[in-house]
Amino acid sequence: MEETDGRIFSVAILCLLQKCMVAVEFIVSKWRLFHSCYSCYQVSQFRSCKYFEVDLDSEDFMSLCSKAHRRSACVALVLAVVVVLLPSLLSAQDETPPKADLFIGYQWLNPGGTVPVGSNPPFQPPPPPVATKLPSMPIGYGVTGTYNFDKWWGLSIDVGGNFQDLASESTISVGPRLMWRGDNINMFVHTMLGLNRLSPKDVNSSNGIGAVLGGGIDLKIWKSMSFRLIEADYVLGRHNFSEFAPVTEPQLRHPVLEGVRLRSGLVFNFGGGGKEAPVAASCSVDHSEVMVGEPVHATVSASNFNPKHTLSYSWSSTGGKLEGKDTGASIDTTGLAGGSYTVTARVSDPRAKKNNEASCTSNFTVKEPPKNPPQISCSASPTSVQTGGSATISCTCTSPDNVPVTVGGWTATGGSISGSGNSATLNTTGAPSGTITVNATCSDSRGLTASTTASVTVENPPPPPPQANKLNECQYPNKMKPWRVDNTCKAMLDDAALKLQQDPEAKLVVVGNADPKEKRKNLAAERAVDVKAYISGGEAKQNIDPSRIETRTGTEGTMTSEQWIVPSGATFPEASTTAVVDESKVKAIPDHPKPAAKKAAKKKAQ
Repeated sequence: MEETDGRIFSVAILCLLQKCMVAVEFIVSKWRLFHSCYSCYQVSQFRSCKYFEVDLDSEDFMSLCSKAHRRSACVALVLAVVVVLLPSLLSAQDETPPKADLFIGYQWLNPGGTVPVGSNPPFQPPPPPVATKLPSMPIGYGVTGTYNFDKWWGLSIDVGGNFQDLASESTISVGPRLMWRGDNINMFVHTMLGLNRLSPKDVNSSNGIGAVLGGGIDLKIWKSMSFRLIEADYVLGRHNFSEFAPVTEPQLRHPVLEGVRLRSGLVFNFGGGGKEAPVAASCSVDHSEVMVGEPVHATVSASNFNPKHTLSYSWSSTGGKLEGKDTGASIDTTGLAGGSYTVTARVSDPRAKKNNEASCTSNFTVKEPPKNPPQISCSASPTSVQTGGSATISCTCTSPDNVPVTVGGWTATGGSISGSGNSATLNTTGAPSGTITVNATCSDSRGLTASTTASVTVENPPPPPPQANKLNECQYPNKMKPWRVDNTCKAMLDDAALKLQQDPEAKLVVVGNADPKEKRKNLAAERAVDVKAYISGGEAKQNIDPSRIETRTGTEGTMTSEQWIVPSGATFPEASTTAVVDESKVKAIPDHPKPAAKKAAKKKAQ
């Protein structure tokens, strides 16, 4: 039915094509006439163009547009028919392309150029050639041979010729062709370079460089023959008539033809055309052997089908519950007896008329599962933690029968345990020191279980390291003796001495400070040294070993001294912001210094 529609369509287009070629010829020639006259009118400002002998006010010229519109309507009708019927013909081709094809047909040409044309009147010497606008050439032929490299690309050799009383034009060109192939229609574009030969009347022929650019539509009639509905090309030719045209007319001496040609005819196909490879399907399953209850997943891969068509799939199986969709299917083997089963897939192309269905099968075996329990082993990391720490318990569970297994049933003799999958976390917060045992259970899909344990040792954390601390701070309000340790400070120092007596390993660090307004030199150091002197041998008789007391000066900028108790193993935290007092230069100032000795009596006079 589709082939019949295509042939009817071809006959209708052929009839319209003959009319439209005449219309195109008329429109092209009259448009150039109108354009030239209009240009002439603009330049001369006259209402007639004498060069072309056309009166713009004449009735003949006024009817030109209406005729052109009627002829254009024919072209529009052809295009409308093509647009309407083209979708029904555009379906991908199932056959392999021909190895070569040969077009033979009719060719119409409008050369599109002005060249020198001579004349040879009888009994007179020939006059010089006259510049003549070449008219269209309705008599012509076209032949194109193409070798196809693949479905899309080919190399064409093209020969064409057209004849008219004033001149003849022939071409021979070569170049690539790109073709889209459907079931009933082929569309192509090509571009070619070659020789363009122009032979004006009574003027020597000119061989010039030529080019062809265009495309066309072929309708399939039979396997070995197609009808070229239309081929439309732009034809370019460059020529040299310098020996016939005057120097004052350079365009006539070297004219350039920019023409249009239309073709229609028959295309003969050679080789190829054979049917595509038979459609096929290949089936596979993810597991050729499964235990009862395990699923089987089957897939099908189709080949040699038209990739632009949507395929249909159907599935069947000799056992199990099957759910299939498109290229995949799943088979539930629950409840099946041990044995071999077959899954079948059928693939079809609803749009293809033949060679449109393929099927395939794949086998799988269902085995009765043995009753071996699973095996499990667990380990703790780390194996020893301090109270409040956590440990990770990792387990490995396998089944000798290769059935699915899961790990669960986490328990612990202390702390708290939380597990997910094959691992769990033991939190020892609140647990006493000692060993905590963690238990895990492995279960398979048949309900068989196995258990194992892992141990974690909980240790009490070590005591924190000793820290130095600031015991107290003395003030120095005495402006007359700003270094003096007053009674309030002595009470604080007695407390410091008591701490040193209670901890024989501890040391005392005294940091003396001074206000920037206090001008006495080494006042901060004197305050620290006086404190050391009181504690080590003052009036309270504390008798603390001076080597256990370290004196320093600080940068607090206050009239104070700070007393720091530093236990054994601890460090003084402000060592970097204070400086050690050089006690060889700075000495303690007694609280009640002895009065200075009176000066010796003057020696008696001799």
